[in-house]
Amino acid sequence: MIGAGVLPFVIAGCGVRDSESAQVAGGQGLLEDHGFAGAGASEIIDQLEALPVVERPQDLIASVTATSLQLQDDAGREVELPLQSDQFYLSVAPFVESTHECTFHSLTTCRGELRTREVTVKVIDSSSGEVLEAGTRTTRDNGFLGLWLPRGIAAELTATLDELTGSASISTQSEDDLTCLTSLQLA
Repeated sequence: MIGAGVLPFVIAGCGVRDSESAQVAGGQGLLEDHGFAGAGASEIIDQLEALPVVERPQDLIASVTATSLQLQDDAGREVELPLQSDQFYLSVAPFVESTHECTFHSLTTCRGELRTREVTVKVIDSSSGEVLEAGTRTTRDNGFLGLWLPRGIAAELTATLDELTGSASISTQSEDDLTCLTSLQLA
């Protein structure tokens, strides 16, 4: 899918990235052609996550790292948009039976097992005990639910579906922290 581009991620179901900085080549045209002109990273992430899988662009790779949204289209155009310095995006695919490995969430190619299911989610800051997120969320058509969390925390995330529950430790402290949590098994 990706040619000899310089974007710092490799798509293999979801994304994996090295520490190089992305170069912007034809970025404005890419954003305009995909209906994202004038939109920031968080707006584009939310727009793509809300789309049903069949409506997600087939000619666009959109990967979320700890610090940016990276886009590349079939024309070889690339753009990297920074996330807000106080926000961290974590996409979570709770599962019961099947999952895949993932480090950096691909908004256009990642798929989780539990599509459009109501899941109760709680995120508790490990240092302060503060509840950062609590409530019922519905996984998107791709099986993921997105959480905008504060940057710089370690926390415990718990998800519950009917009588099944799972927990995972998460972090938003470093550039290498994952943005794609696919190891949260509900049992």
